[in-house]
Amino acid sequence: MNVGFQDRVVRGVGGIIIVIIDFVASGDFEVAFLALGAWSVLTSTFGWCPFYRVGGINTCPLQHSK
Repeated sequence: MNVGFQDRVVRGVGGIIIVIIDFVASGDFEVAFLALGAWSVLTSTFGWCPFYRVGGINTCPLQHSK
């Protein structure tokens, strides 16, 4: 896990809002809003972001052993 609690809450709420906006967006932006919203919700749910791993970022205060 590399996504902390506050980061997960922001990603989850933001992702849900973006998915809701997807329903009222025009056809040109629907896929982009859906992809961004789904990405945010999934990284929030699983607590892991591959971009954080590549960048060496870790907002999770707990270190899990492998």
